[in-house]
Amino acid sequence: MNPPPPAANVTNGMLEENEEPGSASLSLFTSLRPHCHIDKLIKSKVLSTWKWRDYSIRYQYAGTSGPALVLVHGFGANSDHWRKNLPVLAESHRVYAIDLIGYGYSDKPNPENLQLKSFYTFETWASQLNDFCTEIVKDDAFFVCNSIGGLVGLQAAVMVPLICKGIILLNISLRMLHIKKQPWYARPLIKSFQTLLRNTALGKFFFRIVATPDSVRNILCQCYHDTSQVTDELVKIILEPGLDPGAADVFLEFICYSEGPLPEELLPQCPVLVGWGDKDPWEPIDLGRAYGQFDCVEDFVVLPNVGHCPQDEAPHLVNPLVESFVARHAPSSSIATGTVCYEGWYPV
Repeated sequence: MNPPPPAANVTNGMLEENEEPGSASLSLFTSLRPHCHIDKLIKSKVLSTWKWRDYSIRYQYAGTSGPALVLVHGFGANSDHWRKNLPVLAESHRVYAIDLIGYGYSDKPNPENLQLKSFYTFETWASQLNDFCTEIVKDDAFFVCNSIGGLVGLQAAVMVPLICKGIILLNISLRMLHIKKQPWYARPLIKSFQTLLRNTALGKFFFRIVATPDSVRNILCQCYHDTSQVTDELVKIILEPGLDPGAADVFLEFICYSEGPLPEELLPQCPVLVGWGDKDPWEPIDLGRAYGQFDCVEDFVVLPNVGHCPQDEAPHLVNPLVESFVARHAPSSSIATGTVCYEGWYPV
């Protein structure tokens, strides 16, 4: 049997590899699993679907005991983006990964047919996440979120505080294109361009350019610092659901969504840990550090030499971080089987 790789430690808020364990501010589990073990565990993963508001929602889960975790993907991704995390975390947790409506292999209703101003919003996805915990997880849960998934998790925790026990935010989207972050004189131009994308053939043409293997690979190579992690498998995971009917409408709806909440407007009552890949070109860490100053944020942990999607690029750093955070807030004496409803949590 191969020996486990070196432990990952936190020193001054930064995860470091290949160091002897020391007096770090955040103790991490030190047994990191070899990749062959992950491959074996993946076979125990279960794929399923859930009917939510008459829409089919795909999710996957693994693990039979321990605290519940719900993994929430980012823009253009899906639950397969957690393939390196779900089986490892499932050794001591009940782990669920969901495809947000409009993404992955969940339904993709055309927003124009719903007669709503906006359908693909953080409020919609937060309602989906809370209902998922109520109907499928049947327990309160920790949310582990990447990119825009972070705003989904925060919005869900604000809407129904009793469901969420804690949130881990991995390179949360700062929403740099939000209308509030644009100068006043640029706002009419932005609105006009968004209308052009949504209501003319230009938007669909733009999507066809983006939705190709070469384009997806190039985009991933921008946001992954270690481009060796941008494999054919990853390109397929991201691209294939994006070729489904309706995917273009979802894509255009969201890139034109420049309203709604900012992360700093969604401060939950539950504990929060922020992890940040310091090589993220889209969400600069210098701006992200400000989120470590909020009272609900326990730790701001720098993930060295990692880009925008730490859970996939550096699971050997992220998985122990998740395990440690959950262990702090779900001691064994408090773990129980229960049922969640919107009025509260009731042990059974």
